[in-house]
Amino acid sequence: MALGNNSIITEFILLGLSADHHIQVLLFVLFLGIYLMTMMGNLMMLLVIRVDSYLYSPMYFFLSHLSFIDICLSSATVPQILENLLSQRISVSVEGCLTQIFFVFATVGTEVCLLSVMAYDRYAAICHPLIYRQIMSKQMCGGLAWASWGLGFLDALINTLLALNLDFCEACVMPHFSCELPSLFPLSCSDVSTNFVILTCSAILHALGTLLLIFFSYARIISTILSISSTTGRSKAFSTCSSHLTAVSFFYGSASLRYLMPNLSSSLELVFSLQYSVVTPLVNPLVYSLKNKEVKAALKRMLQKVL
Repeated sequence: MALGNNSIITEFILLGLSADHHIQVLLFVLFLGIYLMTMMGNLMMLLVIRVDSYLYSPMYFFLSHLSFIDICLSSATVPQILENLLSQRISVSVEGCLTQIFFVFATVGTEVCLLSVMAYDRYAAICHPLIYRQIMSKQMCGGLAWASWGLGFLDALINTLLALNLDFCEACVMPHFSCELPSLFPLSCSDVSTNFVILTCSAILHALGTLLLIFFSYARIISTILSISSTTGRSKAFSTCSSHLTAVSFFYGSASLRYLMPNLSSSLELVFSLQYSVVTPLVNPLVYSLKNKEVKAALKRMLQKVL
């Protein structure tokens, strides 16, 4: 990885979450538990969607992609947090930092796109139930899923390649527990205006663009649901959207603010980063399993077969 010609700094020092040894031990146990539950929850969702024929539908196809991207996002950050909590000196090479930035940025961008695609899927299912299968055909679902992955990774590649040209020749201390692109800008002695503009444009296109799609999808969904005369029908329609809305509210606020406002205070940086990279991948499988009757029924059927 070719860095800027004048780069002197070869590694960054991460301040982590706490310098107190006893707190570090408690945090290690906490994050290890979160990581294990995240892996088990999302792997369980992938398995049950794969083996249960009742879940062979577009909604669960996208949910399987969401579970996989949550595994990738959590694995890009939490293992390093665990390693740093056990280390005396928390450092990461510039190349390693940029690699982590790429994968975090790519997974975040992909998840944002997937959440908007899932909103469009709910719109098609509720507003056009008679032609839902024609709208969300197998080819359409595959195209939307891979387009989400492609946009996320392309955006990450552009921003990471621009970051390769930054020079780091003064401060090398990063007040963070992992590497994120906005945290690099204050450490560079190069002109970061281009990087800042590209990052902001990426965040606007990803966050606001996909959020508009979600907003218009749910505006049509709510309008359709309110026109349903049956209370039971309205309740059933709302229940199919509640899990997705919970996932959107957890993820969008923290991730969007983190990248739309790179100059946040260090404490807010940590809070937002922890929420979208650590908490959300744990919450998503819980939300979709606890609030979804079809998933709970599929889990019950799978456990009955195993036992």
